[in-house]
Formats: sequence, structure tokens, C-alpha cells
Amino acid sequence: MPQPSQSGAPISPLTQAPSAPHPLPLRPGDWPTYHFDGARTGAAPDFSRLGALRNAWSARLDGAVYGEPLVVHGRVIVATESDTVYALDPTDGHVVWQRNLGAPVPGTALPCGDIDPLGITGTPVYDPATGLVFAVAELSGGRHELVGLNAADGALAVRREIEPPSGDPLAYQQRGALALMQGRVYVAFGGLDGDCSDYVGTVLSVATTGTGPIASYSVPTPRLGGIWTPGGLAVDGSRLLVGVGNGESTTSYDGSDSVLSLDASLHRTDFFAPSTWAQDNADDADLGSMTPVRLGPYVFADGKSGIGYLLDAAHFGGSGGARAQATVCSAFGAPAVAGMTVYVPCEDGLQEVTVSESGGMGLGWRLSLQAAGSPVIGGGEVWVIDYGTGELYGLDPGNGHLQQKVQVGPVPHFVTPTLSGGRIFVGTLDGVTALAGS
Repeated sequence: MPQPSQSGAPISPLTQAPSAPHPLPLRPGDWPTYHFDGARTGAAPDFSRLGALRNAWSARLDGAVYGEPLVVHGRVIVATESDTVYALDPTDGHVVWQRNLGAPVPGTALPCGDIDPLGITGTPVYDPATGLVFAVAELSGGRHELVGLNAADGALAVRREIEPPSGDPLAYQQRGALALMQGRVYVAFGGLDGDCSDYVGTVLSVATTGTGPIASYSVPTPRLGGIWTPGGLAVDGSRLLVGVGNGESTTSYDGSDSVLSLDASLHRTDFFAPSTWAQDNADDADLGSMTPVRLGPYVFADGKSGIGYLLDAAHFGGSGGARAQATVCSAFGAPAVAGMTVYVPCEDGLQEVTVSESGGMGLGWRLSLQAAGSPVIGGGEVWVIDYGTGELYGLDPGNGHLQQKVQVGPVPHFVTPTLSGGRIFVGTLDGVTALAGS
């Protein structure tokens, strides 16, 4: 097991003096946010083709890694459910620095849920303008705190309580990947597995300085409407694309089961909801299980119901106003995008969908899996992990033919790999595994 260096030993964030942030621009090969970029394309343009994969190293850490590993300036940065953020050396996995943020919430203290303990679940985000890595820690008692750590040494620079404005703090789970836009960090909140107790889907934003007011948007429903997909919020220019889960109402539309456009101030500027929203709410068959993504002049969305929707990016169409729709699959996580092709993570496999300039959708190849994670693209292959079996697949993007497969071990639900520097990094239930081409 890799050991921390003396300088990387944990220091209490309550007593540590904040460091001054400083810019640290991105370099080729960096992977600073979930699925490489704010748009969540999952496409790594500088990643070279790999030979046959082998296990390069595995680092056993202090908890499960549910968020996607980041790569910044020669460091693999991951966060665990024990509320610890690590920077690992990509060549051998040794710990360069680590910072524990406090005690996570034990499963016995939660009203429901399937992660125990509950610490840092959402993928962090790196801000090159400040040189800080931002993460949200769930702490004992159900408190949520946004922290900004210096990517070079893990020093604490920002710490700010960040709580949804209503509901039971213990009922909220911060699972969606953090997003960065116009000098602010955006954080989405949903509920625990089981949708218990009192929560309302919420997006909050804080300046990267950690100062100033916290902006918020809450789904206008009395309960539920979680914003929880692991892919989080997609940045589309100066707005956010947001997938919202099922709400409580089945009689009058309550803003749930939808795709939203939120501006930088978190005002809703557009929305789409299926005409079947009431039945979807009743059946827990919502659009909030997959991050919507941009394809040319369109936005593609899919969710638990298995219906893929193509929206006009300039006008989502409100209730029932999709440009086109088709049966695709029950989708979870975040797709990968290459031009006008999207690779959709299905409950039981991976589905290629192509979109024409005129707004038509066509189903291409499909790979059957026990449970598909979120795919990424790089080095001439589509990479996807079957989190039911713990196997990583490398596929030909044109026809879906299997090019290679390797075992990575037990991994979290909806896991997605990171491509950087000729290696593939995967968060596991006990740390991180790195794969390299032979």
C-alpha cells in the first residue's frame, strides 16, 4: 500500500492556515473535471492508442472512490467516502499528499441510502484560475462543506458550509459531479437511495474565492425532484444543462422529471418535460438519472424510462415539446459524445445513437453488459466498465467490436474511467487502479 510522505500527512483543516490561491494553467493530458470537460463529452483528444492493457498499480486508500479521478499537473487527484482527498503519483500510485476533512456520516445515522460511510461522493473539479481542487464533503451530523485545496500540496484555501435552503440535511446526498463556470463552483443535490425523508432537488453556487452570497435554484416541488446523476451538471456556453428526477406530484406539473437550462445566476431560462411526466413521477421513471449533453444544435437526454429525447438547444419546448424521441434504453450516469454520435450508458449495456443535422435519431451498435458505467472515448476506442463484473472494455467506436477487456476489481455503481498520459485510472471500492498499455 502506498504511504504518504511526511509532508503529506493529514493536518486538521480547522487549524491549518489557508494558503493563497495562484493560477496553475492546464497542460496537455490533464483531466480537470468529470468526463474531461464542462460539456461532459468524455472525449480525450490527446490520448494515444494503447496496446494490450495490464495492471500498472493499485493504491489502497481509506475508503471507496465514487467520483471520477482527476489528473492535474502530473497528479491523480481522488476523494474518498472517508472524506479524504488524495494526490497520487501516476507512475506508481504513491501518495504525494492527502488531506482529511473530517468524519463522514455512518450509514446507521442516515434515514436510508446505500453508501456507508457517506463522505465525498461527487467528482471534484479543478480550477486553473486559482490552482484549487474543489470538493464537497458530507460530514458527521449531515453537514455539507465546500472545500478548495491547493492542487500542488493539498493546503486548505477555501472552506464554506453549503446547505440546501430547506429540508432535512441528512436526507440530502451530493452525488453529482461539481461544475465550474464564470468563476463559480456549481453543486447539485439530490436524495439518498430510497428517496426517504424531506429533500428538494437543488443547485447551489459559490465564488471560487469562497466569499460572497451563495446562489441557489430549487425545483418548485414540495418534495423530491433530486438532481443526482453522477455526471452532474453540463456546462453549455454560459448556461447549465440539468437533469431533474421525479417529483411527488402526479396531478399538476411541479417542475420535476425535466431537463432545465439554468443561467450563471441559477435562474431557469428553459425547460423540457415529457408529456408522460405524471406517470414517470408515479413510477420513479425520471430524466434525472443521466446528464443531458449537447450535440450540435440539439440537446440529447435520456433517463430511467428508456426514451431518448432530442431537444432544440435554442428552445427546449416545454412539456411534450421534444424535437424527436425514440426508445433507446434506461440510462444512468453520463454519455460520451463524438460529433453527432452519443454513446449511452444503459442499465444493461452500451448503446450507440447517431443524430442527423435534420434532427433524426438512429440506433447503432449495442453491447450487452451486466451493468454499464459511463463511457469515455480516447486512443481510438470507447472505454466502458461493467460495474457488475468489474471489467473494463475497449471497443471499436465504429462497430462496437470488442478490442480488449481487463479485470479491474470491485468498483462503485456508475463508475467511469479517466484517460491521461497513456494510462487509464479507475476509482474502486477501496482506492484507485491504474492500467497501462504493454
